[in-house]
Amino acid sequence: MGTPQPQIVAVSRSASRGVKKQNIAQGRLISNHGLEGDAHAGNWSRQVSLLAQENIDQVRQRGLEVGPGDFAENLTTRGLELIKLPIGSRLRIGPQAELEVTQIGKEDHPDSPMRRLVGESLLPHAGIFARVVISGEVRPGDAIEVLDVSGRHPDR
Repeated sequence: MGTPQPQIVAVSRSASRGVKKQNIAQGRLISNHGLEGDAHAGNWSRQVSLLAQENIDQVRQRGLEVGPGDFAENLTTRGLELIKLPIGSRLRIGPQAELEVTQIGKEDHPDSPMRRLVGESLLPHAGIFARVVISGEVRPGDAIEVLDVSGRHPDR
């Protein structure tokens, strides 16, 4: 039996920065913008943030009641070691959307809103950031396919 297909666990957005994101049933990733309706969307390199459910589970094991969106990530994933993806990697999310990894982690601020709200901040050391290359709908359960830097699947 092979490794399970990486997938989206949750899609989350917020109307303002520095707050937990709310899970939504589906969202639209917009090319060169980010997740429609999210405060972090815009024409910059960190349009979409991704964090693995496995990292959230580690925090839960320490007794914090946290879940998808609580660390201000847009896409919560399962089955993919995000921080091992090199910058420039392409990801297909669902049938159409494509992301390009632009940054691994980010500077952590001791007074970060997430640290105050949740007690810990995961994006600085466990999250990745991406820009939207191809628009598309995204929802929980969507498959994640790692593409090579040319945007083509390495086996094709």
